[in-house]
Amino acid sequence: MTEKENYTATANTTIESALNNALNALNSGRFNDVRQLLQALYPEEIADILESLPLPQRKLLWKMVRSEFEGDILVEVTDEVRDSLLEDMSVKEIIDATKNLAEDDIADFIQSLPEQILNQVLQSMDQENRQRIERVLSYPEDSAGGIMDLDTISIRSDVNCDVVLRFLRKRGEIPKYTNILAVVNHFGKFQGTLSIRKLLTADGNTNVVDIMRDNVKTITADKSALDAARLFERLDLVSLIVVDDKNQVIGRITVDDAMDVLADEAEHSLKGAAGLSEEDDIFLPAFKSSKRRAVWLGINLITAFIASWVIGQFQDVLQQLISLAVLMPIVASMGGIAGSQTLTLVIRGQALGQINKSNARWILTKEIAVSIINGILWASVIGFISWWWFSQFNIGFIIATAIIINLFIASLSGVFIPIILKKLKIDAALAGGVILTTITDVMGFLSFLGLASIYLKTQV
Repeated sequence: MTEKENYTATANTTIESALNNALNALNSGRFNDVRQLLQALYPEEIADILESLPLPQRKLLWKMVRSEFEGDILVEVTDEVRDSLLEDMSVKEIIDATKNLAEDDIADFIQSLPEQILNQVLQSMDQENRQRIERVLSYPEDSAGGIMDLDTISIRSDVNCDVVLRFLRKRGEIPKYTNILAVVNHFGKFQGTLSIRKLLTADGNTNVVDIMRDNVKTITADKSALDAARLFERLDLVSLIVVDDKNQVIGRITVDDAMDVLADEAEHSLKGAAGLSEEDDIFLPAFKSSKRRAVWLGINLITAFIASWVIGQFQDVLQQLISLAVLMPIVASMGGIAGSQTLTLVIRGQALGQINKSNARWILTKEIAVSIINGILWASVIGFISWWWFSQFNIGFIIATAIIINLFIASLSGVFIPIILKKLKIDAALAGGVILTTITDVMGFLSFLGLASIYLKTQV
């Protein structure tokens, strides 16, 4: 196999192997090989590679990307990576990159641009397209309206299938992911949908109203994009009709955009637990990354000082029973893990729309029961080991009791923290873990050392 054939073959395997080949070729100056590799990849795959490259190699690779793919790639990469790529692009190049994009993708893309460039991009469009894009931009980025595509085919319910087919042929092309047509009445009110499959197999004289589906889920433009994405996940949709408050069709959301929303939400939850944004670029310069992470390290430091202050209130107890200092981390650690388990389940339940006022009490009761069962189980184990280790039954009893108390408090906190933060409109994925750690550390040390202090006083 020649070197050229080898690059073409590896490009069709995995992104990881394509990334390795791209890096090796860039570092060794084999730029023709890099271009061949890029030709064998989809824009989405090139976006993945760009996100996985350090900044110098990323910019070098970007210069080799074919101009007709630039728009699709810029839509796929994170905001941080997009900003790094746009730095070296002229306004004309940015305008050209938007020409082949769908309206919803254009809206996503240009919202991240500086206002001056955004206005230039809009002015470069014809009046009709500009008005359509501005309509999408009028909705919040995280709303159903913000991710919808205005290119939606609507048909009347009182025509027959032959009329619809002639209309589609005259139109010449149907939008991507069009599996249904929106059915409306004389006044443009949404009535239902007609699947392309039924249209193609029905008798030409059959009226649309006789074969359309009228019990169809729709979503209003002001609903959240995550609500829309959940409908795709739950109902296995390919597209979803978006209506206004008068039940008139204004657009549709397609499965690719819904999957992007779900992927972003999953990444947000994962990175949020560490105080990071889903848009954070792993290859950002060290100074920029350290500035962002310093905020959460500072918050964590404050919580650590609070826990240390609690410990400091029991210095006399620790001096009398050195074994307490050895066992202290166990209490805090067990509470932290138990609380994190509950916190994660509740945050996920909120993200999926599974938790509301009607079932919150049931969840709380269940988590309390879990904490009691696990508390008794592991308190017995830890208490016995502590008794055997230090040959003091009272030490074993104290830590066992503290474990039960802290696991109970941890479960309560794991349920209440995300619920309270949601009411305060604070992101639980970002703030929940820090608050939970503070509570479980403080209550763990307080219960353990407090019980030990009471025990010592009774011995005097």
